[in-house]
Amino acid sequence: MLKKSFKEVAYKSLDDFMYGKSLYPLKLKNGLEIGGGLVLPEINFTLPAMEVNDETMPKVLKQYEEIIEGVCERAYELKSPGYIAEIEMLPPATYNPQWGIEIVKVVREVMNKYENNHGLKGALRLTPVDIREDPKSAHMWRGEYWDAIMELFEEGAKAGSDFLSIESIGGKDIHDEAIMYCDIRKSLFALGVLGAKDMTRIWNEIVNIADRTNTIAAGDTACGFANTAMVLADKGYVPKAFSAIVRVMSGVRSLIAFEAGAQGPDKDCGYEGVYIKAITGYPISMEGKSSAVAHLSPVGNIAACVADVWSNESIQNIKLLGGMAPTVSMEQLIYDCRLMNIATKKGQGEILRDLLADSDSKYDPQAYVLRPDVVLRISEEILKEEGHFLRTKKAALATIKELKEALKEGKVIIEDKEIPWLDRLEKQLNNVVEDEKKFTEEMIEECSVISKFDPKKYDL
Repeated sequence: MLKKSFKEVAYKSLDDFMYGKSLYPLKLKNGLEIGGGLVLPEINFTLPAMEVNDETMPKVLKQYEEIIEGVCERAYELKSPGYIAEIEMLPPATYNPQWGIEIVKVVREVMNKYENNHGLKGALRLTPVDIREDPKSAHMWRGEYWDAIMELFEEGAKAGSDFLSIESIGGKDIHDEAIMYCDIRKSLFALGVLGAKDMTRIWNEIVNIADRTNTIAAGDTACGFANTAMVLADKGYVPKAFSAIVRVMSGVRSLIAFEAGAQGPDKDCGYEGVYIKAITGYPISMEGKSSAVAHLSPVGNIAACVADVWSNESIQNIKLLGGMAPTVSMEQLIYDCRLMNIATKKGQGEILRDLLADSDSKYDPQAYVLRPDVVLRISEEILKEEGHFLRTKKAALATIKELKEALKEGKVIIEDKEIPWLDRLEKQLNNVVEDEKKFTEEMIEECSVISKFDPKKYDL
């Protein structure tokens, strides 16, 4: 059962839908506030190319210690008002939860040192990798892989994590093929049915763990769905218009974390977070131009419009001319946040927000659907429906309508070869039955040829 039901958008005025300010700010035990008026940097880091095993664990832990030491030192030198550090665990550190727990302890110890000695307030986000994608995983909600993830959450929270997040993969076994063939029906099945079922189960459990450990269930990301589509669209393999539609559809699925009791900030690589903030009022983490170290995107500026936390996505601990890469990324994030925060202080925040939106939104439909005004309009349409399946379908149809109108008014550029896709996808969606059970039965039969998909793993 889900704890909350969102029936209307949280923001009634575009003027209030701003970066750095959420309707429900989070205040941590050390006094650090998220969404209370300042945009804070979130540094995400990972190891250089190296083996992670019993033999190398001392070197692994030393790497993490050096990374966070450099990051904290630069944050202190640049007088950052606070920061979040995210550990996206590599697969070995989730398959072996004890390794992940030791990593948390090492990072937290350095963070505590800088807080105690210099007053630098930080928060730690723990993100296990979703190892249930392993072909050996017997079921989505039980078995050794599920247990390993939950053990890392529970013990990692006790070891010093503040926020709990994950890039969950329920439905990805279908969605990968949906992207490959631009099949909007399979995308709807993956996100609105399978993904919704999985999000409900996994986030109820994460919220329970957060409650037991006095930590915060922060949020999910549809990275494996919408970001995969975005990267492939950037390479010209799939239409950008299709990717834009998937992005909005994914918001319904990611919202379920908040229906289960998550409080934000949702995870950085979930660009659908703008829809979550519009609907819930909770703070969000976003990434854009300063995440080019991890992947390219068409949304470098617009992603910051309503961000409460600004992230670099992820970066390896390698040597650059300016210093170690995570330290360099931290500096870039701090300067980005400074600009946004000083604009707010001088009463120019709304102007900067609109400049960030206008600088990107015309050039790509994937950027256009992140415009704050567009987000509020589409969010209102989504909430007119009941249930995750119908809301996901509505998200797609409302996005197509917005893109068609924007194209007609010259507000967005869509390549000529992509324009017919809008009518094609709309027609496919309009032919989808309204009954979720019947649709599910149809799709299980249709997807039976996909070797990765086993409906029994979802209790179907």
